[in-house]
Amino acid sequence: MINKLKLISDKDGCLTPIEFKDIFFKPKRIFYITNVPINEQRGFHAHYKTKQLLICVKGVIGVKLHDGHSLTQYILKEGESIFVDKLIWDSQLFLTGKDVLLVICNTEYEKTDYIEDWEKFLKITNND
Repeated sequence: MINKLKLISDKDGCLTPIEFKDIFFKPKRIFYITNVPINEQRGFHAHYKTKQLLICVKGVIGVKLHDGHSLTQYILKEGESIFVDKLIWDSQLFLTGKDVLLVICNTEYEKTDYIEDWEKFLKITNND
């Protein structure tokens, strides 16, 4: 489900606060993605433990989420966010070429937390 972030706007510009109390987990890592060519896709993985909040800071970003059984697709516009739980395969399509995606995570980076093989992901999520 897409969440609209609060926007405070006046003659001096716009401010979008992100209150950690409004996040479903305790943040431990933040990163952002920029300079992705128009219509380029990123992601294509899931995590064993990591939960993420994806925030579109600028542009328009398509988000695909798959739980191993069904696919849901969303379009994030500036000031919107979406929660990505652990064991959800996700990818992002950067639609304008000037997009900025901010990601807040509940874990520090750990390569072993990544599931980058689609077939392995399906086996894990379908208990095979």
